[in-house]
Amino acid sequence: MRTINLRRAAIATGALSLALLAGGCGDGGMDHGTMGTGAPTSVAAPKSGATFNATDVKFATDMIPHHRQALDMAKIAQSKATTPEVKALADRIAKAQEPEIATMSGWLTAWGEPVPSPGGMSHGDMGGMGHMPGMMTDQEMQDMSKATGKDFDTMFLQMMIKHHQGAVEMAKTEQAQGQDPVAKQLAGKIAADQTAEITEMQGMLAKL
Repeated sequence: MRTINLRRAAIATGALSLALLAGGCGDGGMDHGTMGTGAPTSVAAPKSGATFNATDVKFATDMIPHHRQALDMAKIAQSKATTPEVKALADRIAKAQEPEIATMSGWLTAWGEPVPSPGGMSHGDMGGMGHMPGMMTDQEMQDMSKATGKDFDTMFLQMMIKHHQGAVEMAKTEQAQGQDPVAKQLAGKIAADQTAEITEMQGMLAKL
């Protein structure tokens, strides 16, 4: 009889320890980021199990329209560029950045943050999100659309170099200040890919 009572006591003590451990880990085991209100907002990020912070949200929120403008520019080049190398570059940009838009949109949805709507702002007016480096104005987009021949190729390359430089700047900020490892990994990929494309485009310009 004494043995049974001791076993019951041990089981009860173990259950209590597990309950206390779960209660302690429910909050203290997670680094919380803060958004504009200062309230804890971090939750498990998609497929990473890690918390996110305000930099991660800004990176995705800003990079989505930034990528969309690059897609707009690439689509124009796919039909108007006269140099095969420029057309091939435009194809690669479109194929790389469209899936990245879908990925970052998925993060924002999982994080409970709004996904920027296509066409929700003009190129020259970023609204409440502030200025994004490398973004073209509406006038610059119109000027590029009207250009033809070698002038178009030159303008496209010059503008895309500037656009890529802005994306690299944004990506490096995410790498330095972001928290979610998956978002930081994509930022590293964007920085590496677009830095290489900048060098490639500078070489194309030199040959025009």
